[in-house]
Formats: sequence, structure tokens, C-alpha cells
Amino acid sequence: MTQPPPSKLAALLFAVTIGVGAFLLFQVQFILGKQILPWFGGVPAVWTTCMLFFQVFLLLGYGYAHLLGSSHRPSRQRAIHLVALVLAVGLLVARVALWPTPITPSGDWKPGSGDNPILGILGLLVFTIGLPYLVLSATGPLLQNWFGRCFPGRSPYRLYALSNLGSLLGLLSYPFLLEPELAIVGQGWVWSIGFLVFALGCAGCAVLVGRTAPLPAVDDPSSRVAPPPTAGRRALWFGLAMVASVLLLATTSQISLEVAVIPFLWMLPLSLYLISFILCFEVERAYHRGVWMPLLLVGAGGCAALIRIGIGVPMLLQLAVYNMTLLAACMVCHGEVVRHKPDPRHLTGFYLFVAAGGAAGGLFAGILAPLLFPDLWELPLALVAACALAVAITARIPPPGLRPGGRRLRSILLGAYVLAMSGVLGWHIEAELAGHIHVARGFFGVLRVDQTRGPSGTGKLRRRLKHGRIIHGFQFVDRDLGRQPTSYYGPDSAIGLAIRNHPRRLAGRPLKLGFVGLGAGTLASYAVRGDSVRFYEINPDVVALSAGPDPIFTYLRDSAGSVAIALGDARINMEREPSEKFQVLALDAFSSDSIPVHLLTLEAARLYMRHLSPDGILAIHISNRHINLDPVVRALASALHLTVIRIDDDSSTDVVWQNDWMLLARDPSALAAPAIQDAITEPTAPTWQLLWTDAFSNLLHVFKG
Repeated sequence: MTQPPPSKLAALLFAVTIGVGAFLLFQVQFILGKQILPWFGGVPAVWTTCMLFFQVFLLLGYGYAHLLGSSHRPSRQRAIHLVALVLAVGLLVARVALWPTPITPSGDWKPGSGDNPILGILGLLVFTIGLPYLVLSATGPLLQNWFGRCFPGRSPYRLYALSNLGSLLGLLSYPFLLEPELAIVGQGWVWSIGFLVFALGCAGCAVLVGRTAPLPAVDDPSSRVAPPPTAGRRALWFGLAMVASVLLLATTSQISLEVAVIPFLWMLPLSLYLISFILCFEVERAYHRGVWMPLLLVGAGGCAALIRIGIGVPMLLQLAVYNMTLLAACMVCHGEVVRHKPDPRHLTGFYLFVAAGGAAGGLFAGILAPLLFPDLWELPLALVAACALAVAITARIPPPGLRPGGRRLRSILLGAYVLAMSGVLGWHIEAELAGHIHVARGFFGVLRVDQTRGPSGTGKLRRRLKHGRIIHGFQFVDRDLGRQPTSYYGPDSAIGLAIRNHPRRLAGRPLKLGFVGLGAGTLASYAVRGDSVRFYEINPDVVALSAGPDPIFTYLRDSAGSVAIALGDARINMEREPSEKFQVLALDAFSSDSIPVHLLTLEAARLYMRHLSPDGILAIHISNRHINLDPVVRALASALHLTVIRIDDDSSTDVVWQNDWMLLARDPSALAAPAIQDAITEPTAPTWQLLWTDAFSNLLHVFKG
């Protein structure tokens, strides 16, 4: 065969197909991530596990591209990839009659109580999008390889930047265009149609490369192929990509833990990660060691300070420091990768090692770290590793014109800086674990229990439950004091007033109480003989603290009412249960300061109302350092035609803390007790509303700054 002359139309087909494929590659991550997020509790680990799947399948796709691209017979490559495209399209078409869309599974796939969440997420994603995602993952390196065959002499590396640009557009368009306009079903259909368009374009590229002449073997004397890269060079690609991947996931988890697990906050770090690829591959001069390495070192020091200081730092400052440090680290890692890239003939192997490093970072952050570390140590370790790499690179390749003595001094100072930062982070790690009688890390976060006295040091001994950086309740060790409600749930809090002054309670009749979120079990202390209490708790580690023959927290054991626990996500359990007819249903399911958005949507509120009695009260805990939930709750009340009041309890003692709650009811008489009416907090500013739904929730509008 003779190779056809280059065609502008053919080159455009390659460019468009790569761009569309990359766009779809990242769009589907958000679509499926958003759909299954509430199924598994809405915690940061859901997105980390999703990213693990996507990175591993990206590696598999690159491996497939590498093996296929290594074939010297273009006709064989064409045939194999056309079969893969047909199978992927056929799988999507076959699901049209089974699922709401070809990629969004029905509610029958929601997990059951006690299911392993990591295996559940990975299995669901493999079955849902595995083959189409594998085909998409192979597109970038494979089509660049084909482009090099169809257009010899033209560099295919610019197509890699185009691929990352398509990915970036896929990221940015989701929270700002697709998510606000379409529900999950609509998003699934748009993506599926886009995949058909991509498949046609990719098939066209396969046909074009199938017409080219076979390439000579590497050992052919007539071949002018550059020698393969060394093992050390491959190890450098792998290590740099792994550090950047771990930093991406650790930074995303840190941000999500403090605010909310939502697509917008997933998008921000991932966009910076992709921008670094685009800049490094498309504009190689954008990476300058003298600019980005100092930024990395300074930013890492700032992150170390933020991690040590804790919850007192404004969230906007945290977002700025964490994300700018991530960008600097990714510029360093990916910039060095590009500086050591091979001859285009070895392009697919190059991308394979880069993808392998990314997948290794996902495995480390998603699987190994929770097993190896009792706390969230991934971010500190990744920061130290990134700085150590930067110092090692600068020591190996010092700036030109620097004398030997200056080089040694520079290396010593940089090494001392990294050691000092490591010391700060190590001090933080030690302080986080010191004095705790119980530490448990699982899929839903890190739980710590310590045993301390009151602020003055002279108070009664108490056990405190901390989830992330936030204390989620405590109980006095003293048997008598240990039966009274504490922290955010004191007698003058809205939830305390709602239970003690419910019309049925005032009439001496038993109550049926429902609580979403167990915590230390404090709310069980409000039950009297004849009451029934049902807790909804997704985290088995939390349940273990209050269950068994020797629990750490004894509120459930000491409760005068009958207590039951429904393990699993509250929404899923409530959907599967008949109406419980609760007189009071309290929502308090925060992890650290993160907002469980899926529990505050219109669809969730309708579910709560189905489980309330006609005189029932829905209590929502809105205390939060970063998010103003008042407009969200008022919008729910307005949409469902409910009476709503807000009660801020400013008490601050060794026993109870300041807290903010809102109470909603169908029947205004349920909130008519004088004690409740007298405690109402009048708004100091005009009230406004923001309705969240399962399709869209805008966190920026309620951000306190």
C-alpha cells in the first residue's frame, strides 16, 4: 500500500475525534459520580473511589493503545479497534430498554445495608461504563500514534494538549451548563448520543490508518527509530505522575471534607491538574523551574501551616492555598515529564507509564492509605514527596552560572526547608493521635474519641467524638451526668424544645422519634418510657461506638425508650421502608463540616414528609462555619407549603454549645408551644431562598466565605 498524502480534512477528523473523546471521558465521570454519590452516603471517599476506577481504566486503555499501536500492520489495528467500537456501541444500545439511559442504572442498583462501598462502587462502574470508558481511554495515545503514521514528520504531541483541552471543557461545562439544565436522565442521553458521534469519528480514523503502509521493525537496519527510553527514565515518568495523582486526590478530599462533596469542588482541583498538562505539552516554555519550583515550596509550606492550624482558617484562603499549591506541584511534575519525553515512536509506551503512575496514585489514595494510615496522612506525605522531588531535580540540574559552593549551599537550604516542613507535618500527625482512646478510619472518614475535662481543666471527665476536624458530641463519664443531653443538643436547642414541647409529649403520650445521623447517640437521652427511637446511620464505625456489651458512648444503652438503628444511607432506607409516622424527625448527618447535599434536596424533603405524622416536626441542624443553609431550608419549606422557624441557641458552657436549627411542620400547631415560640430567632436581614434538587445544588450562593 502507498500512504495517502496528508489531508486537512483528515487531520481535522483526528483533532475533532480526540477532542470529543476527551470531552466525553471526563463528562461521564461527573454524571455517574453525581448519580451514585447519594447511594453511598455522599462522603469524599465516593469520589476518590470513582477516580480510582477512572484512573485504572485509563491505564488499561493506554495499555490497549500501546499493544495495538505496536502492531506493524495498520489493517490489523483498524479491524481490532472497529470491533471494540461496535461492541461498546452495541452495549449502550442494548441497555436502552433496561435502564433510564444507556449509562445511568436504575434505582435497583442501589446498595443494600452492610454492602462494601468500595467494591459496590467499582463493580457498578465496571458494569455501567467499563467497555465504553476503556475505548475512550485509549483514544488519546492511539489516535496520536495513528496521526504519526498518517502524517509522518508532523509532531503528534500537540494532539495530547488538544485532548487535555477537551477534557477541561468537559469538566467546566458540567457544573455550569449540563448540570443546571438537565437531570441525570437527560445528561445520560446527551452523553450517549455524543458517544455515537465519537464512535463514527474514531471509526473514520481507523479506516484512514488502515490504508497506510506497514512500518519497519525497530531492529530493521533501514529504520531510523530512536532507541527506547531507559528504565530510569520510565521510573521518572511513573514517579512524577504518581505524586501528582496523589496530590490531586488528597487535595480534593481535603476540600470536600471541609465543605461538601459536589461536582464543582471535584472540578476545581481536576481542572488545575489538566491545565498543567495543557500548558506543559502545548507551551513547553510555560514550565520554568525558576518559577514553579519556588511556588511549590512556598505553597507546600502554606499547606503545612493550614493543616496544623486546623479549622480556624477562612475557607476561601484554604481553597486558594491548596489549589495553587496543587497547580504548582502538577506543573513541576508534568513539566519534568515533558522535558523527558521520548521520540514519538515510543509515544504509547510513554503515555502508558504516565497513566500507570496516575493509577498507582489512585490505588494508594483510595485503597492503601485507608488501610495503612489511621488518619488522613496522604496530603502531608504527598506534599513532602513533591518538595523532595523538586529539591532532587534542582540539585541534579542546578541553574546555569551557579558556582559549586553556591550549589552546595542552595541544596543544603532547600533540604533544610523540606525537613522543617516534614517536621511540622509530623508534629501535626502526632498531635492528632495523642490522647485518644479510640481511632478508626474507614470509607466514611476518620473517627477519634478522646477523654478530657472541661475547658478550664477542672470540669467533669468526658468523652468526645470527633469526625474529621469537628467534634460531633460528647458524653460525661459520670453515670448521672452521662444521661443528660450535651453539645449541640441541649434542652434549649431547637431539637430539645421540639421533643420536649411536642403536643403529644405535653399530653403525656409516647413519641416516635427519628434521627438521621447517630453521632454519640445524644438524642436518645430525650426518649422516655414508651417512646420508640430509630437512628439512621451509614457508618458502621459510628454504630460500633454505641453498640456492643461495652460501648464507649452509652446513650443508647441508657435510653428509657426502645432504640433501633437502620444501617445504611438514610434516603435509601427510607425509600424502602413504609411510613414510620415520626412525631419528630431530626436531620444531623454532617461529617466534619461537609454538607450532605443529597439529604437537603426537594426530593429528600418529600421523603421525610412521607415519614412524618400529620403533627410531625422536621428538625434540620444548620450549624456550619462555611455554609449558610438557612435559604436552602426556607426554600424546602416554601416548596412543600410548610411552616418554618429558626432557633439559634447561644448557650456556651462546659455542657452545651452554640447551635442553630430550623423546624418545619405541616401543622403550625405542632410549633405553637410557648417555649418554642419564645425561642424563635428573628432574621437580622431579609430572608431569601435557594431550592436544591437532586439535579442541581448551587453551593456558591450560600457560601459564607
